[in-house]
Amino acid sequence: MTRDVLIGVDAGTSMIKAVAFTRHGEQIAMAARPNHYRTGADGVAEQDMAGTWEETAGTLRSLLADEPGLAGRARALAVTGQGDGTWLIDEAGTPVAPAWLWLDSRAADETRAVMEDAGYHALYETTATGVAPCQQSSQLAWMARRSPEILARASTAFHCKDWLYFKLTGQRATDPSEGVFTYGDYRTRGYAASPLRHFGIEELARLLPPIVDGALEAHPLSAAAAAGIGLPEGLPVVLGYVDVICTALGGGLYDPEGRAGLSIIGSTGMHMRYATDVQAVQLNPERTGYTMCFPVPGAYAQMQSNLSATLNIDWLLDRMREVLALEGIEKGRADLLPRIDDLACTAGPGGPFYHPYISSAGERGPFLAPEARASFTGLDAGSDLPALVRAVLEGLAFAARDCFEAMGDLPAEVRLAGGAARSGAMRKLLAAALDRPVRSVSREEAGAAGAVMTAAVQQGIYTDMGACTAEWIAPRLGLAESPDSALVEALEQRFPVYLRTRRALAPAWASIAAASGDSGQ
Repeated sequence: MTRDVLIGVDAGTSMIKAVAFTRHGEQIAMAARPNHYRTGADGVAEQDMAGTWEETAGTLRSLLADEPGLAGRARALAVTGQGDGTWLIDEAGTPVAPAWLWLDSRAADETRAVMEDAGYHALYETTATGVAPCQQSSQLAWMARRSPEILARASTAFHCKDWLYFKLTGQRATDPSEGVFTYGDYRTRGYAASPLRHFGIEELARLLPPIVDGALEAHPLSAAAAAGIGLPEGLPVVLGYVDVICTALGGGLYDPEGRAGLSIIGSTGMHMRYATDVQAVQLNPERTGYTMCFPVPGAYAQMQSNLSATLNIDWLLDRMREVLALEGIEKGRADLLPRIDDLACTAGPGGPFYHPYISSAGERGPFLAPEARASFTGLDAGSDLPALVRAVLEGLAFAARDCFEAMGDLPAEVRLAGGAARSGAMRKLLAAALDRPVRSVSREEAGAAGAVMTAAVQQGIYTDMGACTAEWIAPRLGLAESPDSALVEALEQRFPVYLRTRRALAPAWASIAAASGDSGQ
């Protein structure tokens, strides 16, 4: 039987997907299952490690059951997943505690202490990444101080995809993206001693697994995993880069000339620029954002991340639903979502400003402020519902520009992924706020696609990522939508006000948190 299918697993925080593609990039089958996590007091956000593995195995079984003959056609399996967080196992490979997720904010104090230390600039210049409570280094520092018994039992610290790779192959490894931005030197693309030293956890170097580049190396599917899933024993398994890098690859960020940017406007907002080599990496004075190795020799993706993107739209939809419910009218978010574009287009120019920091964990890009909260400013008696809706979408567009400007010059073109990319009003406002053409990529499962593209290069189906991208991405790029010149002029006048207001509000956030009994974690 012809081995002409590549399978990608994308293990998200709340959903696990398994997607099958032909070697030429056509999606032929998909299965998905929910992944569950729990939140608690003091910023707790945890996931059961065994449960995540069982749901992943079950998702793969469902994929194979839905598409008879798929297992025999499989050429390779690639895995990616949610980033940051801490997934600990012992010598026997058994989890020693629930996984700490990227949503967990317990390590806010440890993060703040490192940021306020005089040596923080040196740490940032090594990793080219700002620290945050979601990162494994911060979380291990918390455990070292408050739960050392957990670390005493642990032998390896994984991220989500690393844990799944271990369950699939028995190999303890991490990838260049997560390994380096957390613990490494971006110039060498390997581990460095100083990140651990800055957190005071040098002795925990023993927990760090080897870095394996999935674009170059694969390991065979173990007999136990093969029996539990239904794929052939020995099938090559590729450890993909972290999900945001795989999504960037599958969403069209790769550009040999370094002219493209990418915005993923989903629950969170990720705004990225492609750096062709180490000299193209641009650090910022605020020492924030991520710099991640890209699955192309010597290349990087720089990114700034808004903690909340479409979550702000969800909040708005829920308030609309509440008003309707008062009159006995029950509507879901999906029912009202088409109205968002209509209302935004009804609103006239000007109006209130909105800062989209609706997450209870605050903001992390282009500034780190766990206590930051969303706000409308400039409201008056004429601020009707269309004006509020437009302000929210405009605020998301301004937040994207805020992030891109922290990474240097704006990209020549921005490609869009995520749910909000389907909104005409959102695309129009984003193009105008950036004064750049925007275009979408017609691929729904970009994360799984990016993992599989890495496997396609590793397997020699393509000579390099440029050849793979030419077949997988270029034909799926939509038409560029040019910015509206009148809207560009209007937003160019409003963006400086957005920035000034954001900076003026910052001193009040901590006071607001204290007054409301919110620790900002």
